[in-house]
Amino acid sequence: MSEFDSNPFVDPLDINPFQDASITQATSGAPKNVGEFNPFSATEMGTHSGTTIPISAATSQPAILPTSVEQSAQQANVAAGQANLLKQQEELERKAAELERKEQELQNRTGGRALNTGDKENNWPPLPKFFPVRPCFYQDFEGEIPEEYRRICKRMYYLWMFHSATLFLNVLACLAYFTADSQYGVDFGLSILWFILFTPVSFVCWYRPVYKAFRSDSSFSFFFFFFVFFFQVAVYVIQTVGIPKWGNSGWIASISMIGTNLAVAVVMMVVAGFFTVNAVLAVILLKMVHSKYRRTGASFTKAQQEFSTGVLTNRTVQTAAASAAQGAFGN
Repeated sequence: MSEFDSNPFVDPLDINPFQDASITQATSGAPKNVGEFNPFSATEMGTHSGTTIPISAATSQPAILPTSVEQSAQQANVAAGQANLLKQQEELERKAAELERKEQELQNRTGGRALNTGDKENNWPPLPKFFPVRPCFYQDFEGEIPEEYRRICKRMYYLWMFHSATLFLNVLACLAYFTADSQYGVDFGLSILWFILFTPVSFVCWYRPVYKAFRSDSSFSFFFFFFVFFFQVAVYVIQTVGIPKWGNSGWIASISMIGTNLAVAVVMMVVAGFFTVNAVLAVILLKMVHSKYRRTGASFTKAQQEFSTGVLTNRTVQTAAASAAQGAFGN
């Protein structure tokens, strides 16, 4: 029991671990000039003066490869971006085309093309080349009339053609009227006169003015058209009524022939219907032209200015005025 006789509270023997024989032998052989290593000393900083490599340049590979879901999402985002860019490009091209069209229409409205019509060869009426009479007017709806006025201008042209056809049919109906009753020969003669006279006069006096008005936005042409076409509507009404011996196969003249010759009465009623359609279409187109006219910004003041400018710059008027002045001073 000797191990139990020792006092546990007595300090144990102070043993230095570095006094071990193996450690002492290892440390005794170390070189004497080895000092403490300091990485921040001037000597160490001089020996390691190379540039540092950034972390981003150290590797170009991600630590974790993207999954297939992330790749699909990235591809979808790229495709959506490309589609958006294409849509924006198409929108820009559409707006550019719209601006170019509006600019072209503005040039047409201000007379940009109207100034060059004198250099173009007349193409109306469309006559064969061997015909001795040459065309007197130039007409091109696609090239001269702006798109917003093109339809109404064509309708006015179709109305003039229908008007001319009605006058020709009126000659045939009045001829039948004359054959049925010889006292109505005056109607046949006047119908020929109306056809020869009103066909070219209507073209020059109300169709060409409205064509010029839509072509160059001319206030004077608009006012001239309204003034003449109002009388044309009144003439349509008179022709529809058909007063006997006025040269018109209207309703009164056709109804009066029912008891005498039914076949002639039917032919005259057809022409009376044509006159009625002319009157109705004329009223409708007059209102349509007036609505277009209100959008163009034309006015009576502008019409006066255009008339004054046209008169002062007209060579015929200038020559006549000069001749009158010379005659006055000569006397």
